[in-house]
Amino acid sequence: MMKLDRRQFLHLAAGATALPVASPLAWAQTYPTRPVRIVVGFPPGGVSDILARLLGEWLSERLGQPFIIENRPGAGGNVATESVVRAAPDGHTLLLCATSDAISVSLYDKLNFNFVRDIAPVAGIMRAPLVMVVNPSFSAKTVPEFIAYAKANPGKINMASSGIGTATHLAGELFKMMASIDMQHVPYRGIGPALTDLVGGRVDVLFGVMPTPIEQVKAGKLRALAVTTARRSDALPDIPTVGEFLPGFETSGWQGISAPKKVPAEIIARLNREINAALADPKMKTKLVDMGGMVIAGSAADFGKLVSDETQKWAKVIRAANVKPD
Repeated sequence: MMKLDRRQFLHLAAGATALPVASPLAWAQTYPTRPVRIVVGFPPGGVSDILARLLGEWLSERLGQPFIIENRPGAGGNVATESVVRAAPDGHTLLLCATSDAISVSLYDKLNFNFVRDIAPVAGIMRAPLVMVVNPSFSAKTVPEFIAYAKANPGKINMASSGIGTATHLAGELFKMMASIDMQHVPYRGIGPALTDLVGGRVDVLFGVMPTPIEQVKAGKLRALAVTTARRSDALPDIPTVGEFLPGFETSGWQGISAPKKVPAEIIARLNREINAALADPKMKTKLVDMGGMVIAGSAADFGKLVSDETQKWAKVIRAANVKPD
């Protein structure tokens, strides 16, 4: 067996002691060392996909490695989320997470992961209001008129959604609870068919995530009664918020970036800085506003709080409305 003299031993021991301290910083300085995947739980062309591609292009230019978008739709985004939960925690696999992830925690009884426990928040990107829209032939022209009509006609209003347990469904359930009204839920397989039937007068109301309903509103095919965020939308500045009539009502669709739980903090911090730099860029801001969104820049901890708050909020609505997945 080879023997080490005292000087060699001390040199190797010192190197071994220093390695755990130096490695995370070194990882962050050299990261990324190969292409990075941003996994999206929805098909190409949707808001989450568009955001991932905008951000991926920015990060590719800034960090010197390709950021590749991988669409893995299925089970309300859970297929994508589980794949990232199980990925190596080295920062080379990221998740474009969204409102659906906070909803799934309570909607599904037997997930193979816990979103809050198993995912590390990196940075928020955007919040987008939902728009409460009705067919122009519907008699109510304001939220108070809508509530009055619903109370006079319990169960007779058909409320469309893009599917059971989606943000568009739960926004309507929250509205029903806070307004103390009853509406008949009509779930569709996606927002497109729901909007088609709303324009055609086959259903009465929809809470649609921006920017999808904006074109129909501007074309006069739908009437916007209110937006669902705490403040009015820059995309529809003349439309009031639901909260102006139902104090405390607030909901939005949001997106951000997260990573497997044990990704080194230094890598998360670097990604957070770069994403916030992207969100501060005037061209990027304009693109998000054009999509009906509001930038939610901030620290990883800020985004983690948003995810936690949203998870708790939708858990209450899901339990109260007894929402069950398909």
